[in-house]
Amino acid sequence: MFQVIITILIGISGICWSIVYIECIRNGFKQKTYCMPLFVLALNFAWEGIYAYTDLFIRHNIGAQAIANSCWFILDIFIVITWLKYGRKDFTGAKKKFFIPWTLLVIITAFVLQILFIYEFGNVEGEKYSAYLQNIAMSLSFLALLDKRKSSEGQTMTIAICKCIGTLTPTIYGALEGNMFILISGAICFIFDFIYIGYLYKVKSSEKRILVA
Repeated sequence: MFQVIITILIGISGICWSIVYIECIRNGFKQKTYCMPLFVLALNFAWEGIYAYTDLFIRHNIGAQAIANSCWFILDIFIVITWLKYGRKDFTGAKKKFFIPWTLLVIITAFVLQILFIYEFGNVEGEKYSAYLQNIAMSLSFLALLDKRKSSEGQTMTIAICKCIGTLTPTIYGALEGNMFILISGAICFIFDFIYIGYLYKVKSSEKRILVA
């Protein structure tokens, strides 16, 4: 029974995160913007790329998580493309020439950080701990992006809710295993996700009132 519950939670998480990425791609190209801030996009890109590679080619563990990581990595490539196509507008004036160098620096930094987690904690624990820390960073980054734009540009309730559920379900799984780090960091992430959902709903409601008026 316990294993069935774990499988269901992992499945829900995988579906929700896939929806987040697909929605980021769809909305990014539709609105000609980027939906995921660069730093957390780079962390995600590095995390999924590294663990897809290690699962498939080093540990030869072709399970559900390895398949999910591989699919997410492919989706991340398209999210990176939206950043490369539309992120340049944030680099005005003389800063435009630093767009590509800055992007490369952030991505390289993300890979270095993810490799350090593996070096210090190993593949299994490093995968868990880095995932939750970057999820907290992602929640904060989405909040910051919403506040910076003062609009719902590139952000939808689907992304917000699915991101929340996608992190909450493995947090329950970690809690059932007695992992205090996952429980606490997951709870922190849920709090910021809940705030983000409320903030986004308020912004979208204001935009609707303006359109009606």
